[in-house]
Amino acid sequence: MTRMTFNLDPPPGFRGLDPHLPVKVYTRNLPHWRQAGATYFVTFHLADALPAARKNELVAMRREWELQNPPPRSEAAWTEYGRTVFRQVERWMDAGHGACWFQRPEYAAELRRAILHFHEVRYEVGSFVIMANHCHLAIRLLEDYQLEEEIGAMKSVTANFVNRGEGRRGELWQQESYDRIIRDEEHLYRVVQYIGANPRRAGIARQDWNRWINPRWQTLGWNFHDN
Repeated sequence: MTRMTFNLDPPPGFRGLDPHLPVKVYTRNLPHWRQAGATYFVTFHLADALPAARKNELVAMRREWELQNPPPRSEAAWTEYGRTVFRQVERWMDAGHGACWFQRPEYAAELRRAILHFHEVRYEVGSFVIMANHCHLAIRLLEDYQLEEEIGAMKSVTANFVNRGEGRRGELWQQESYDRIIRDEEHLYRVVQYIGANPRRAGIARQDWNRWINPRWQTLGWNFHDN
């Protein structure tokens, strides 16, 4: 993400990564950090957004990284690995591989509805963008709700909707999502701008951009800046 000028008050309820609170860490193909009350930058994509050859490249990247970073692996090493994978996958996703179901307005509308369904009930959404084969969002969990469960519910509802509409069966979404705890207000600002700029980076015509930012945040000056 590029360096940007930041001079805004934080959105209501926002809290970045708190060094004084416990963090739960687990790894699957990617590292995941969890902290109660934190805000996350999350990316999830369709299962066919990456061709088999690209998935094989990721497997090779992981194997090479493990050889260069033998256990025990530091948090810094895991963080850098996660960033590297994310940057590579983002470029591949923006190339428009797969069926790209969310180019269809009715499917994009269903994903938007699913994201906002429990907004201000189970979680607070700061912003999101719906791309043809993936989605980025900034989200803060409320009370004891879990990120995996809420993102999983969004995926499940939209998968059922698309599968019914297309008369298809089987997996629609890649199972694992990319997520990262947002550190502070300035990091949040860069995440929001990154989300908002994704359609432009991908070369999508402005009239086809499908993005959203929390209206309460907008009253405090939190907007997408498209300069």
